[in-house]
Amino acid sequence: EEGKGIKVMQRRIEKPYEEIRNCILENIPSGIGITRIEYEGPRIAIYTKKPEVLLGQSYVVADIAGMIKKRIVVRADPSVRLPEEEAERRIKEIIPKEAGISAIFFDPATGEVTIEAKKPSLALGKEGANVQEIIKATRWSPKIVKASPIPSKTITQIRHYMCSMSRERERIMREVGEAVFRTPVIETKNVRVTFLGGSMEVGRSAILVQTDESSVLLDCGVNPASTNPRDGFPRLNVPEFDLDRLDAVVITHAHLDHSGFLPFLYKYGYDGPVYCSMPTLSLMTLLQLDYLQVLESEGRVTPYSKADIRDAVLHAITLRFNEVTDIAPDIRLTLHNAGHILGSSIVHLHIGRGLHNIVYTGDFKFGYTRLLRPAASTFPRVETLIMESTYGAPEDVMPPRKSVEEEFARVVNQTLKDGGKVLIPVPAVGRAQEIMVVLDEYMRRGEIAEVPVYVEGMIEEANGIHMAYPTYLSQELKNKILYEDQNPFESEYFVFVKQPDQRFEIVEGGPCVILATSGMMVGGPVLDYFRQLAPDKRNTLLFVTYQVNGSLGRRIQSGLRQVSMVNSEGRVEVVDVNMRVETVEGFTGHSDRAQLINYVRKISPTPRRVILCHGEPRKCLNMAMTISRMMKLTCRAPSNLESIRLV
Repeated sequence: EEGKGIKVMQRRIEKPYEEIRNCILENIPSGIGITRIEYEGPRIAIYTKKPEVLLGQSYVVADIAGMIKKRIVVRADPSVRLPEEEAERRIKEIIPKEAGISAIFFDPATGEVTIEAKKPSLALGKEGANVQEIIKATRWSPKIVKASPIPSKTITQIRHYMCSMSRERERIMREVGEAVFRTPVIETKNVRVTFLGGSMEVGRSAILVQTDESSVLLDCGVNPASTNPRDGFPRLNVPEFDLDRLDAVVITHAHLDHSGFLPFLYKYGYDGPVYCSMPTLSLMTLLQLDYLQVLESEGRVTPYSKADIRDAVLHAITLRFNEVTDIAPDIRLTLHNAGHILGSSIVHLHIGRGLHNIVYTGDFKFGYTRLLRPAASTFPRVETLIMESTYGAPEDVMPPRKSVEEEFARVVNQTLKDGGKVLIPVPAVGRAQEIMVVLDEYMRRGEIAEVPVYVEGMIEEANGIHMAYPTYLSQELKNKILYEDQNPFESEYFVFVKQPDQRFEIVEGGPCVILATSGMMVGGPVLDYFRQLAPDKRNTLLFVTYQVNGSLGRRIQSGLRQVSMVNSEGRVEVVDVNMRVETVEGFTGHSDRAQLINYVRKISPTPRRVILCHGEPRKCLNMAMTISRMMKLTCRAPSNLESIRLV
């Protein structure tokens, strides 16, 4: 009986493959030298001995993709590719030295070669002539990217690891493809969502989407402010969640409350894909590694290891915005810009044959920032909108951005005038870069006094990742990086602190601004600066980002004036908070109340149902009542472990 079951499963897999293979072979011109046709994750890979011919007739591939309704990539058969050393030599001969090649990475699993160049346009050549020449000469598929002025160790390590594990990567992608393109047992007629975390709270976001055929997890985060696993991690210990039947995980963005628990799935046997944008893969790997380091330094139990993080990297499938991808037999995924942090995505799920469409915003910003473009609001279809409501209370309306920056400048200048120091706790990703751009511009214009801006934590590495993906940034920053060759994160005002022993000199020195992680003061170098600066009333602690309930930042923001802390000698001491505590609202990467309401008004098409999450209970419930009353839409704010049937 067991063997019979296996044969049935094989038939379910083989039938669509045979149909796809036959369609391709029937429509490919003769003489192309097709050697094999394989699943490569959610794509079909055609291996050929003459890739340049097929790529030169791109309309042929496009027509076939339209027939089979699948994405197709063309790969050179490994037997015709030049050895890597020889291919690298030929690439450097073809691309002019003026292009400034800084690194070349080969991926044997896909036959792609990533070429980092200071001037990508020169590397590409006129109308992509150099790309075509590289394909003909080496039979490797080149991908030319701009070299970051600030090299990123994280990106380099990810690329090296992917290449070193190319065989395992091939297996993973093949098995993902078999699962994605399997024949459904029954037609999907039911869809439901279960909230495993992030409902009526901020932190540990995790939403399970289930159909008759498939199971997909949207986000898998932790609550960094919680020390209790029951409150800090998603509720995966429920009957609805079956790791063995999970088809895919989709990560909206890199912040730990959305990605921090992902490696835990691989620790306990998950072998499926994780979908995200390219910047998100680099940033979440950086933050997950730092999360482990913080837990270990505090003597706390870690929920997973570095090996589990590497496993998550190996299973990652990165997508561009607006790229439609099959992730299960009855679910198609498209990522759209969310405007929250670099690479943050709004998730669109198309379920069944037009049965139901879900838009999940994750954290999003439907407004102007210096760093990113506003969130996307137009989709092919929307029946259910799942939206964050971090700033959903009536009082959560932010002032105009110009006023926000002027207030920020006023607080900083007043502190510097008094001879004090401004300590700004920031997340390494997002708010740090936004504040750096503002400080640089205001100091250049003379609207903030010119003083050293000390930067510590993972911010420099995060800056490097931002510079590696300029097309995801705002148009202004993108133009500066790509066309004006300017790096806004390497201003002469910024001093990057490399060693902890430099902090004493900074604290004892003159007026300055200090940017340090973490943004909620739950760990990181900001705590040491705070311990030393808090007793002096000339100094200011300036919050520019959301403070989660239970975090040290929220408690100080709410009026805590004595804090027990561990000093440099390892002893517990009580620190008096005499420094000024200020909050400047408006730099947040979240939508405020007005933007949330405006988003529901502007989203096209108008959804039938709105579900609110990622907010404190009072804010979620108030926003739900407002949307129901103002827009006459069905709107609710579920609790964790609650399931809602959508169809």
